[in-house]
Amino acid sequence: MGKIIAIANQKGGVGKTTTSVNLAASLGVLEKKVLLIDADPQANASSGLGVDVDEVQVGSYQVLEHTKTAIEAIVKSNAPNVDIIPAHIDLVAIEIELVDKDEREYMLKSAIIDLKEQYDYILIDCAPSLGLLTLNALTASDSVIIPIQCEYFALEGLGKLLNTIKSVQKIHNEALDIEGMLLTMYDSRLRLSNQVVEEVQKHFSDMVFETIIQRNVRLGEAPSYGESIINYDVSSKGASNYLSLAKELIKKNEL
Repeated sequence: MGKIIAIANQKGGVGKTTTSVNLAASLGVLEKKVLLIDADPQANASSGLGVDVDEVQVGSYQVLEHTKTAIEAIVKSNAPNVDIIPAHIDLVAIEIELVDKDEREYMLKSAIIDLKEQYDYILIDCAPSLGLLTLNALTASDSVIIPIQCEYFALEGLGKLLNTIKSVQKIHNEALDIEGMLLTMYDSRLRLSNQVVEEVQKHFSDMVFETIIQRNVRLGEAPSYGESIINYDVSSKGASNYLSLAKELIKKNEL
């Protein structure tokens, strides 16, 4: 039985999509069967795994609308053992279209629940907002990974996200768990980076992944080639960080 994990933070630029793509690819390399669901209208996770976004006919939009099944939307990515339900810019309209639907927070959950049998991990790359799209992702998930960048204002907005998670737990999904907080964009030379790490570890101790994702040029280059860091440069710091995260996640879930 697979596990569904949302990767969420309403702040943009914290490494959500980078984490979704590279964690999926790392789990795939470690022989786990992975499905990545792109639930962000920017569709960066889709293009980051080699999908031509302009060619997407069936994707997360149709799945959320229930006009197509999740199975019909799945395509193979260019990462081993990783499938993807891609996104398209159309997804922007979904929040407005779902507003008057019954059970609108459960549209994604009901669409993907049966897929848990087929995958070890289903990762959902969330949009940088706390709207209906992210709410659907959190309602459908077993747990959530929260990327936090090691920069000024890192903890700003975190309280809001944690409150959203609490209210989802209360109303829509009492089983939702915080898988962990992931420190990203870490630069050991910067005092600020080290202060953020200390602060987050002090406040949230056990909830923070041991793996820290370091700033890495190759990590930034990979998406422009439509590849994960594992495909693009497996010997890079970024690849070893994400492989380490994948191992930590597997170990945690198999205990």
